[in-house]
Amino acid sequence: MKSEYDILVIGGGPGGALAAWTAAKAGLSACIIEKRPAIGAPVRCAEGIGKELLKEFMEPDPRWISADIQRARIVAPDGTSIALDEGRAGTEVGYVLDRKFFDRELVWKASEAGADVFVKTRAVAPIIEEGRVCGATVEFCGKRCDIRAKVTIAADGVESKFARWCGIDTTLPLREMMSCAQYLVTGIDIDPHSNDFYLGEEVAPQGYLWVFAKGERSANIGVGIPASKSKPGMRAKDYLDRFMKERYPEGRIIECVFGGDPVSRPLSCTVADGLMIVGDAARVVDPITGGGIGNAMITGRMAAEVAAKAIAAGDTSKAALMPYDEGWRSSKMGRTLERNYRVKEYFITLSDEKMNTLARSIEGINFSEITVMALLKEIIKRNPKLLLELKHLKDSLG
Repeated sequence: MKSEYDILVIGGGPGGALAAWTAAKAGLSACIIEKRPAIGAPVRCAEGIGKELLKEFMEPDPRWISADIQRARIVAPDGTSIALDEGRAGTEVGYVLDRKFFDRELVWKASEAGADVFVKTRAVAPIIEEGRVCGATVEFCGKRCDIRAKVTIAADGVESKFARWCGIDTTLPLREMMSCAQYLVTGIDIDPHSNDFYLGEEVAPQGYLWVFAKGERSANIGVGIPASKSKPGMRAKDYLDRFMKERYPEGRIIECVFGGDPVSRPLSCTVADGLMIVGDAARVVDPITGGGIGNAMITGRMAAEVAAKAIAAGDTSKAALMPYDEGWRSSKMGRTLERNYRVKEYFITLSDEKMNTLARSIEGINFSEITVMALLKEIIKRNPKLLLELKHLKDSLG
Protein backbone atom coordinates (compact mmCIF):
# COMPACT_ATOMS: atom_id res chain seq x y z
CA MET A 1 0.00 0.00 0.00
CA LYS A 2 1.42 3.34 -1.07
CA SER A 3 1.15 6.37 1.18
CA GLU A 4 0.01 8.78 -1.52
CA TYR A 5 -2.29 8.72 -4.56
CA ASP A 6 -3.95 11.17 -6.88
CA ILE A 7 -7.36 9.75 -5.96
CA LEU A 8 -8.39 7.71 -2.93
CA VAL A 9 -11.79 6.02 -3.18
CA ILE A 10 -13.60 4.99 0.01
CA GLY A 11 -15.83 2.05 -0.92
CA GLY A 12 -15.69 -0.67 -3.57
CA GLY A 13 -19.26 -0.66 -4.88
CA PRO A 14 -20.26 0.37 -8.43
CA GLY A 15 -19.76 4.10 -7.76
CA GLY A 16 -16.33 3.66 -6.23
CA ALA A 17 -15.25 1.16 -8.87
CA LEU A 18 -16.24 3.47 -11.74
CA ALA A 19 -14.44 6.37 -10.08
CA ALA A 20 -11.20 4.41 -9.74
CA TRP A 21 -11.53 2.80 -13.18
CA THR A 22 -12.10 6.19 -14.83
CA ALA A 23 -9.24 7.80 -12.90
CA ALA A 24 -6.81 5.00 -13.73
CA LYS A 25 -7.72 5.10 -17.43
CA ALA A 26 -6.96 8.85 -17.34
CA GLY A 27 -3.45 8.08 -16.10
CA LEU A 28 -4.01 9.01 -12.46
CA SER A 29 -2.82 6.93 -9.53
CA ALA A 30 -5.92 5.58 -7.78
CA CYS A 31 -6.69 3.39 -4.80
CA ILE A 32 -9.92 1.73 -3.67
CA ILE A 33 -10.32 0.69 -0.06
CA GLU A 34 -13.24 -1.54 0.93
CA LYS A 35 -14.07 -2.31 4.55
CA ARG A 36 -15.55 -5.73 3.80
CA PRO A 37 -13.40 -8.79 3.19
CA ALA A 38 -14.82 -9.37 -0.29
CA ILE A 39 -16.09 -7.10 -3.06
CA GLY A 40 -19.81 -7.48 -3.77
CA ALA A 41 -20.81 -9.14 -0.51
CA PRO A 42 -23.07 -9.00 1.33
CA VAL A 43 -25.59 -7.98 -1.31
CA ARG A 44 -27.95 -5.31 0.02
CA CYS A 45 -29.78 -4.66 -3.21
CA ALA A 46 -32.60 -6.01 -5.39
CA GLU A 47 -29.95 -6.05 -8.17
CA GLY A 48 -32.02 -4.54 -10.99
CA ILE A 49 -30.62 -2.16 -13.64
CA GLY A 50 -31.91 -0.81 -16.96
CA LYS A 51 -30.42 -2.38 -20.07
CA GLU A 52 -29.61 0.82 -21.92
CA LEU A 53 -28.08 2.39 -18.82
CA LEU A 54 -25.83 -0.60 -18.26
CA LYS A 55 -24.65 -0.53 -21.86
CA GLU A 56 -23.37 3.01 -21.35
CA PHE A 57 -20.59 1.46 -19.29
CA MET A 58 -20.00 -2.10 -20.49
CA GLU A 59 -21.42 -4.93 -22.54
CA PRO A 60 -23.64 -7.37 -20.61
CA ASP A 61 -21.94 -10.61 -19.63
CA PRO A 62 -23.85 -13.83 -18.81
CA ARG A 63 -21.46 -14.42 -15.91
CA TRP A 64 -23.05 -11.63 -13.90
CA ILE A 65 -26.58 -11.47 -15.29
CA SER A 66 -29.00 -13.63 -13.34
CA ALA A 67 -32.08 -12.80 -15.40
CA ASP A 68 -32.89 -11.03 -18.65
CA ILE A 69 -36.12 -9.29 -17.74
CA GLN A 70 -38.75 -9.07 -20.47
CA ARG A 71 -41.83 -8.21 -18.46
CA ALA A 72 -42.91 -6.27 -15.41
CA ARG A 73 -46.10 -6.18 -13.34
CA ILE A 74 -47.37 -3.59 -10.93
CA VAL A 75 -49.98 -5.09 -8.60
CA ALA A 76 -52.40 -2.73 -6.87
CA PRO A 77 -53.80 -3.40 -3.37
CA ASP A 78 -56.94 -5.04 -4.77
CA GLY A 79 -54.94 -7.27 -7.11
CA THR A 80 -55.41 -5.17 -10.24
CA SER A 81 -52.35 -5.89 -12.36
CA ILE A 82 -50.68 -3.50 -14.78
CA ALA A 83 -48.63 -5.69 -17.10
CA LEU A 84 -45.82 -4.46 -19.29
CA ASP A 85 -43.77 -6.61 -21.62
CA GLU A 86 -40.55 -5.91 -23.45
CA GLY A 87 -42.39 -5.36 -26.70
CA ARG A 88 -44.01 -2.40 -24.99
CA ALA A 89 -41.10 -1.54 -22.76
CA GLY A 90 -38.23 -1.53 -25.25
CA THR A 91 -35.03 -2.20 -23.34
CA GLU A 92 -35.97 -0.30 -20.20
CA VAL A 93 -37.15 -3.26 -18.14
CA GLY A 94 -33.58 -4.36 -17.54
CA TYR A 95 -31.48 -7.08 -16.06
CA VAL A 96 -31.28 -8.60 -12.62
CA LEU A 97 -27.59 -8.80 -11.82
CA ASP A 98 -25.55 -11.08 -9.65
CA ARG A 99 -23.90 -8.32 -7.65
CA LYS A 100 -21.26 -10.63 -6.21
CA PHE A 101 -19.84 -11.09 -9.70
CA PHE A 102 -20.82 -7.74 -11.19
CA ASP A 103 -19.15 -5.61 -8.52
CA ARG A 104 -16.03 -7.73 -8.72
CA GLU A 105 -15.96 -7.32 -12.50
CA LEU A 106 -16.03 -3.53 -12.10
CA VAL A 107 -13.27 -3.58 -9.51
CA TRP A 108 -11.21 -5.95 -11.66
CA LYS A 109 -11.52 -3.46 -14.53
CA ALA A 110 -10.30 -0.70 -12.24
CA SER A 111 -7.41 -2.89 -11.14
CA GLU A 112 -6.52 -3.84 -14.70
CA ALA A 113 -6.45 -0.14 -15.58
CA GLY A 114 -3.89 0.40 -12.82
CA ALA A 115 -5.82 1.13 -9.63
CA ASP A 116 -4.74 -0.45 -6.35
CA VAL A 117 -7.44 -2.31 -4.43
CA PHE A 118 -7.42 -3.21 -0.74
CA VAL A 119 -10.23 -5.13 0.95
CA LYS A 120 -10.81 -5.44 4.68
CA THR A 121 -9.41 -1.93 4.85
CA ARG A 122 -11.45 0.60 6.75
CA ALA A 123 -11.22 4.39 6.73
CA VAL A 124 -11.24 5.43 10.38
CA ALA A 125 -10.74 9.20 10.00
CA PRO A 126 -10.21 11.80 7.30
CA ILE A 127 -6.93 13.67 7.03
CA ILE A 128 -7.93 17.34 7.13
CA GLU A 129 -5.43 20.16 6.84
CA GLU A 130 -6.50 23.80 6.85
CA GLY A 131 -10.08 22.72 6.09
CA ARG A 132 -9.09 20.57 3.10
CA VAL A 133 -9.57 16.79 2.91
CA CYS A 134 -6.16 15.31 2.09
CA GLY A 135 -6.86 11.58 2.33
CA ALA A 136 -7.69 9.20 5.15
CA THR A 137 -6.29 7.28 8.06
CA VAL A 138 -7.04 3.64 7.35
CA GLU A 139 -6.94 0.41 9.32
CA PHE A 140 -5.44 -2.49 7.37
CA CYS A 141 -4.53 -5.91 8.83
CA GLY A 142 -4.69 -4.53 12.35
CA LYS A 143 -2.42 -1.60 11.60
CA ARG A 144 -3.19 2.04 10.99
CA CYS A 145 -1.57 4.17 8.35
CA ASP A 146 -2.24 7.39 6.47
CA ILE A 147 -3.07 7.46 2.76
CA ARG A 148 -2.81 10.96 1.36
CA ALA A 149 -4.63 11.97 -1.81
CA LYS A 150 -5.20 15.04 -3.92
CA VAL A 151 -8.89 14.11 -4.11
CA THR A 152 -10.78 11.69 -1.86
CA ILE A 153 -14.03 10.20 -3.17
CA ALA A 154 -16.57 9.01 -0.61
CA ALA A 155 -18.41 6.04 -2.10
CA ASP A 156 -19.16 4.30 1.18
CA GLY A 157 -22.91 3.82 0.85
CA VAL A 158 -25.97 5.31 2.43
CA GLU A 159 -24.42 5.63 5.88
CA SER A 160 -21.36 7.47 4.46
CA LYS A 161 -19.56 7.92 7.73
CA PHE A 162 -16.62 9.41 5.87
CA ALA A 163 -18.59 12.36 4.49
CA ARG A 164 -20.01 13.00 7.95
CA TRP A 165 -16.54 12.93 9.49
CA CYS A 166 -15.54 15.54 6.91
CA GLY A 167 -18.24 17.89 8.19
CA ILE A 168 -20.96 17.17 5.60
CA ASP A 169 -24.50 17.21 7.01
CA THR A 170 -25.82 13.76 6.14
CA THR A 171 -28.81 13.84 8.50
CA LEU A 172 -31.81 12.03 7.06
CA PRO A 173 -35.35 11.98 8.50
CA LEU A 174 -36.66 8.50 9.29
CA ARG A 175 -39.54 8.99 6.85
CA GLU A 176 -37.01 9.33 4.03
CA MET A 177 -35.03 6.21 4.86
CA MET A 178 -36.53 2.96 3.67
CA SER A 179 -36.12 0.02 5.99
CA CYS A 180 -35.61 -3.00 3.76
CA ALA A 181 -35.59 -6.77 4.17
CA GLN A 182 -34.88 -9.21 1.36
CA TYR A 183 -34.68 -12.96 0.94
CA LEU A 184 -33.07 -14.86 -1.91
CA VAL A 185 -35.65 -17.61 -2.39
CA THR A 186 -35.42 -20.77 -4.45
CA GLY A 187 -37.77 -23.63 -5.23
CA ILE A 188 -40.67 -21.35 -6.22
CA ASP A 189 -42.88 -21.10 -9.31
CA ILE A 190 -42.26 -17.70 -10.89
CA ASP A 191 -42.01 -16.12 -14.30
CA PRO A 192 -38.21 -16.18 -14.78
CA HIS A 193 -38.31 -13.11 -17.02
CA SER A 194 -40.52 -10.82 -14.92
CA ASN A 195 -40.07 -8.26 -12.17
CA ASP A 196 -43.18 -7.78 -10.03
CA PHE A 197 -44.04 -4.87 -7.73
CA TYR A 198 -46.77 -5.06 -5.09
CA LEU A 199 -48.36 -1.97 -3.54
CA GLY A 200 -50.70 -1.36 -0.63
CA GLU A 201 -51.02 -0.73 3.07
CA GLU A 202 -51.23 -4.43 3.87
CA VAL A 203 -48.20 -5.34 1.77
CA ALA A 204 -45.80 -2.41 2.21
CA PRO A 205 -47.20 0.86 3.59
CA GLN A 206 -45.76 3.85 1.70
CA GLY A 207 -43.32 1.51 0.00
CA TYR A 208 -43.50 -1.59 -2.14
CA LEU A 209 -42.73 -5.28 -2.19
CA TRP A 210 -40.69 -6.71 -5.04
CA VAL A 211 -40.23 -10.12 -6.64
CA PHE A 212 -37.23 -9.94 -8.97
CA ALA A 213 -36.53 -13.13 -10.89
CA LYS A 214 -33.05 -14.60 -10.43
CA GLY A 215 -33.46 -17.63 -12.66
CA GLU A 216 -35.93 -20.41 -13.38
CA ARG A 217 -37.13 -20.99 -9.81
CA SER A 218 -35.36 -18.30 -7.78
CA ALA A 219 -36.01 -14.66 -6.95
CA ASN A 220 -35.03 -11.75 -4.78
CA ILE A 221 -38.15 -11.10 -2.72
CA GLY A 222 -38.05 -8.04 -0.52
CA VAL A 223 -39.94 -5.22 1.14
CA GLY A 224 -39.10 -1.59 1.73
CA ILE A 225 -41.09 0.67 4.06
CA PRO A 226 -40.23 4.03 5.62
CA ALA A 227 -38.22 3.58 8.82
CA SER A 228 -40.77 5.82 10.53
CA LYS A 229 -43.41 3.13 9.87
CA SER A 230 -41.36 0.36 11.45
CA LYS A 231 -42.96 -0.92 14.68
CA PRO A 232 -43.23 -4.25 16.49
CA GLY A 233 -45.09 -6.62 14.19
CA MET A 234 -44.96 -4.05 11.38
CA ARG A 235 -41.31 -4.12 10.42
CA ALA A 236 -40.13 -4.81 6.88
CA LYS A 237 -39.30 -8.39 7.82
CA ASP A 238 -42.81 -8.90 9.25
CA TYR A 239 -44.43 -7.81 5.99
CA LEU A 240 -42.02 -9.97 4.04
CA ASP A 241 -42.67 -13.04 6.18
CA ARG A 242 -46.43 -12.63 5.83
CA PHE A 243 -46.11 -12.34 2.04
CA MET A 244 -43.89 -15.41 1.90
CA LYS A 245 -46.30 -17.43 4.01
CA GLU A 246 -49.22 -16.49 1.78
CA ARG A 247 -47.59 -16.65 -1.67
CA TYR A 248 -44.54 -18.90 -1.41
CA PRO A 249 -44.92 -21.14 1.64
CA GLU A 250 -42.74 -23.83 0.07
CA GLY A 251 -39.96 -21.42 -0.90
CA ARG A 252 -36.50 -22.09 0.51
CA ILE A 253 -34.70 -19.02 1.83
CA ILE A 254 -30.99 -19.30 1.10
CA GLU A 255 -29.92 -15.71 1.84
CA CYS A 256 -31.31 -12.97 4.06
CA VAL A 257 -30.20 -9.34 3.99
CA PHE A 258 -31.35 -6.16 5.72
CA GLY A 259 -30.46 -2.57 5.03
CA GLY A 260 -31.55 0.98 4.39
CA ASP A 261 -32.26 2.90 1.20
CA PRO A 262 -32.61 6.70 1.02
CA VAL A 263 -35.70 8.02 -0.77
CA SER A 264 -34.82 11.63 -0.19
CA ARG A 265 -33.44 14.44 -2.27
CA PRO A 266 -29.68 14.14 -2.84
CA LEU A 267 -27.25 15.83 -0.50
CA SER A 268 -27.43 19.60 -0.83
CA CYS A 269 -23.80 19.65 -1.98
CA THR A 270 -21.62 16.71 -2.99
CA VAL A 271 -18.20 18.37 -2.99
CA ALA A 272 -15.88 20.08 -0.53
CA ASP A 273 -12.22 21.04 -0.63
CA GLY A 274 -10.46 17.83 -1.71
CA LEU A 275 -13.66 15.74 -1.33
CA MET A 276 -16.30 14.35 -3.68
CA ILE A 277 -19.31 12.18 -2.77
CA VAL A 278 -20.88 9.65 -5.16
CA GLY A 279 -23.59 7.00 -5.34
CA ASP A 280 -25.71 6.13 -2.33
CA ALA A 281 -23.43 8.27 -0.16
CA ALA A 282 -24.57 11.27 -2.22
CA ARG A 283 -28.16 9.91 -2.07
CA VAL A 284 -28.56 9.76 -5.82
CA VAL A 285 -31.03 6.90 -5.38
CA ASP A 286 -34.30 7.00 -7.31
CA PRO A 287 -36.88 8.06 -4.68
CA ILE A 288 -39.62 5.96 -6.31
CA THR A 289 -37.90 2.72 -7.23
CA GLY A 290 -35.02 2.81 -4.74
CA GLY A 291 -32.68 1.87 -7.61
CA GLY A 292 -29.18 3.25 -7.36
CA ILE A 293 -26.69 1.06 -9.25
CA GLY A 294 -26.74 3.02 -12.49
CA ASN A 295 -26.77 6.41 -10.79
CA ALA A 296 -23.80 5.38 -8.67
CA MET A 297 -21.89 4.47 -11.82
CA ILE A 298 -22.83 7.76 -13.50
CA THR A 299 -21.68 9.84 -10.54
CA GLY A 300 -18.55 7.77 -10.00
CA ARG A 301 -17.43 8.28 -13.58
CA MET A 302 -18.33 11.97 -13.60
CA ALA A 303 -16.54 12.61 -10.30
CA ALA A 304 -13.32 11.07 -11.60
CA GLU A 305 -13.50 13.04 -14.84
CA VAL A 306 -13.87 16.33 -12.97
CA ALA A 307 -11.20 15.33 -10.45
CA ALA A 308 -8.74 14.57 -13.27
CA LYS A 309 -9.18 18.06 -14.70
CA ALA A 310 -8.85 19.66 -11.28
CA ILE A 311 -5.68 17.72 -10.48
CA ALA A 312 -4.18 18.60 -13.86
CA ALA A 313 -4.87 22.29 -13.12
CA GLY A 314 -3.35 21.97 -9.66
CA ASP A 315 -6.55 23.10 -7.95
CA THR A 316 -8.73 20.66 -5.99
CA SER A 317 -10.69 23.25 -4.05
CA LYS A 318 -14.45 23.02 -3.65
CA ALA A 319 -14.87 25.57 -6.43
CA ALA A 320 -12.70 23.52 -8.80
CA LEU A 321 -14.66 20.33 -8.02
CA MET A 322 -18.07 22.03 -8.22
CA PRO A 323 -18.56 21.20 -11.95
CA TYR A 324 -19.20 17.64 -10.76
CA ASP A 325 -22.04 18.72 -8.45
CA GLU A 326 -23.49 21.07 -11.04
CA GLY A 327 -23.03 18.52 -13.82
CA TRP A 328 -24.95 15.62 -12.36
CA ARG A 329 -27.74 17.90 -11.06
CA SER A 330 -28.31 19.40 -14.51
CA SER A 331 -28.07 16.01 -16.25
CA LYS A 332 -31.03 13.84 -17.19
CA MET A 333 -30.30 11.77 -14.08
CA GLY A 334 -30.40 14.81 -11.80
CA ARG A 335 -33.61 16.15 -13.29
CA THR A 336 -35.24 12.73 -13.00
CA LEU A 337 -34.26 12.44 -9.33
CA GLU A 338 -35.89 15.78 -8.52
CA ARG A 339 -39.06 14.99 -10.45
CA ASN A 340 -39.36 11.50 -8.98
CA TYR A 341 -38.90 12.85 -5.48
CA ARG A 342 -41.89 15.12 -5.96
CA VAL A 343 -43.92 12.31 -7.52
CA LYS A 344 -43.02 10.04 -4.60
CA GLU A 345 -44.10 12.67 -2.07
CA TYR A 346 -47.52 12.73 -3.70
CA PHE A 347 -48.03 9.00 -4.15
CA ILE A 348 -47.18 8.10 -0.55
CA THR A 349 -50.27 10.10 0.47
CA LEU A 350 -52.62 7.92 -1.61
CA SER A 351 -55.03 5.55 0.06
CA ASP A 352 -55.36 1.97 -1.16
CA GLU A 353 -58.73 2.91 -2.64
CA LYS A 354 -57.19 5.72 -4.70
CA MET A 355 -54.35 3.47 -5.88
CA ASN A 356 -56.88 0.83 -6.96
CA THR A 357 -58.84 3.43 -8.93
CA LEU A 358 -55.74 4.69 -10.71
CA ALA A 359 -54.53 1.16 -11.47
CA ARG A 360 -57.89 0.14 -12.91
CA SER A 361 -57.87 3.24 -15.13
CA ILE A 362 -54.74 2.08 -16.96
CA GLU A 363 -55.25 -1.67 -16.78
CA GLY A 364 -54.64 -3.20 -20.22
CA ILE A 365 -53.01 -0.09 -21.69
CA ASN A 366 -50.36 -0.73 -24.35
CA PHE A 367 -47.43 1.33 -23.08
CA SER A 368 -44.76 2.48 -25.52
CA GLU A 369 -42.18 2.49 -22.73
CA ILE A 370 -41.92 1.55 -19.08
CA THR A 371 -40.73 4.56 -17.17
CA VAL A 372 -42.13 6.48 -14.24
CA MET A 373 -42.91 9.31 -16.65
CA ALA A 374 -44.77 7.09 -19.11
CA LEU A 375 -46.89 5.57 -16.35
CA LEU A 376 -47.62 8.96 -14.82
CA LYS A 377 -48.64 10.53 -18.13
CA GLU A 378 -50.98 7.62 -18.87
CA ILE A 379 -52.55 7.85 -15.41
CA ILE A 380 -53.11 11.60 -15.80
CA LYS A 381 -54.48 11.17 -19.32
CA ARG A 382 -57.21 8.95 -17.89
CA ASN A 383 -57.61 10.87 -14.64
CA PRO A 384 -57.33 14.55 -15.67
CA LYS A 385 -58.34 15.82 -12.24
CA LEU A 386 -55.01 14.46 -11.03
CA LEU A 387 -53.28 17.37 -12.76
CA LEU A 388 -54.74 19.69 -10.14
CA GLU A 389 -53.13 17.60 -7.42
CA LEU A 390 -49.85 17.42 -9.34
CA LYS A 391 -49.75 21.03 -10.58
CA HIS A 392 -46.20 21.38 -9.22
CA LEU A 393 -45.15 18.75 -11.79
CA LYS A 394 -46.87 20.33 -14.78
CA ASP A 395 -43.68 21.66 -16.37
CA SER A 396 -41.90 18.32 -15.92
CA LEU A 397 -44.69 16.44 -17.63
CA GLY A 398 -44.45 18.54 -20.78
